[in-house]
Amino acid sequence: QVQLVESGGGLVQAGGSLRLSCASSGRTFSSYAMGWFRQPPGQERDVVAAISWTGGGSIYADSVKGRFTISRDNAKNTVYLQMNSLKPEDTAVYYCAADKNTFGGSRSIFTASSLGLYWGQGTQVTVSS
Repeated sequence: QVQLVESGGGLVQAGGSLRLSCASSGRTFSSYAMGWFRQPPGQERDVVAAISWTGGGSIYADSVKGRFTISRDNAKNTVYLQMNSLKPEDTAVYYCAADKNTFGGSRSIFTASSLGLYWGQGTQVTVSS
């Protein structure tokens, strides 16, 4: 079992930046593709970014390309989401997720079902206009 704990959310003005962190328990963190999802108020949860188990590949939703960067530090069992040029429409609860299937590429996060991922509890990001 993998436990994920997000941090770094908060209130920021439009145009600002935040960095989210997701710390994982267990010794197998480096074996999992990781991703970030978000759920705006009243909407479904959607994938934002994903990174392969090696950290060598990453993909992004079109809405965040060029503004968000996902990275991982396997020595610290942590994945990050650097969010720049934030917009009010980025307001959401952000969730970290790990692919239950080990050694996956970043695409596996985009195609996995909800039950195929380990989930964190989420962190709120609010962008004011």
